[in-house]
Amino acid sequence: MEEGNVPAPARVDRLAVAAATVTVVLWASAFVAIRSAGEDYSPGALALGRMLSGALVLGAICLVRREGLPSRAAWPGIATAGVLWFGAYMIALNWGERLVDAGTAALVVNIGPILIALLGGWLLKEGFAPRLLAGMAVSFAGAAVVGLSMSDEGGSSVGGVLLCLAAAVTYAAGVVTQKPTLRHATPLQFTTFSCAIGALACLPFAGQLAGEAADASTGATLNVLYLGVFPTALAFTTWGYALARTSAGKMGATTYAAPALVVLMSWLFLGEVPGLLTLAGGVLCLAGVGVSRSTRSPRRGTPVLPAEPEPDPTGAGAGAR
Repeated sequence: MEEGNVPAPARVDRLAVAAATVTVVLWASAFVAIRSAGEDYSPGALALGRMLSGALVLGAICLVRREGLPSRAAWPGIATAGVLWFGAYMIALNWGERLVDAGTAALVVNIGPILIALLGGWLLKEGFAPRLLAGMAVSFAGAAVVGLSMSDEGGSSVGGVLLCLAAAVTYAAGVVTQKPTLRHATPLQFTTFSCAIGALACLPFAGQLAGEAADASTGATLNVLYLGVFPTALAFTTWGYALARTSAGKMGATTYAAPALVVLMSWLFLGEVPGLLTLAGGVLCLAGVGVSRSTRSPRRGTPVLPAEPEPDPTGAGAGAR
């Protein structure tokens, strides 16, 4: 069958899957790069360096594509995501990874999808299904197991787990904010201006960044630049592209593979492998997310209501895209 005869939704779905795959692989690599760069850069300085390099690349792309400014309706969501997701999340994760290994950090942060569902139930009035509450209990039991496994290594490791939990909360808040904002801004606009606001939020660490960059190894500085260009500029844009073309629940499911990729990458590049008890707790975290996302098949004879329409990817809908 010629490409012109393929239904448009099928092509869009394949593009969304490809974009989501790029995002997951790059975000998984970010955990390893943060761990490596964290040897020479403090959490705030690392976050600022990452946001500055990401904003510069994204800004250049916006100029080439003549994206322009988002509509006025998009700015509240962009500002909120910029402060929480591109600012607070980055600092909390960087700090947490100074205290725990990359694989453990990824296992804890990946309870984000269940927090997204909780915030959606509260802020978007979507309700709280019993499976969501059950999944939350399982996931946080897993986080407790991870914390217990870290307790033998001292209080700093437990603190690292708590910081990773804080990162998961701010990540979830950013995603809940992003989905409605994409009705009024393109994924590139959202990522570019959220990254710029994240850089502004991290400006108090400018002095630390300047001082540490002068003494940092070349490898650590290259990791900072890598984080800005690939896991930030590219991966957040492909995430937004995919999110605008599918549901938040389906996008959340794509992140299930991230912890396994992080554990593999951290073993290959850093020689780090979480302990068995930590891995068991991480599996519980992921199992809880799976329970929260599970759905029952409709009963025979029960009509299936059409899904709420997604934002128009062509830009014909409300707001600039």
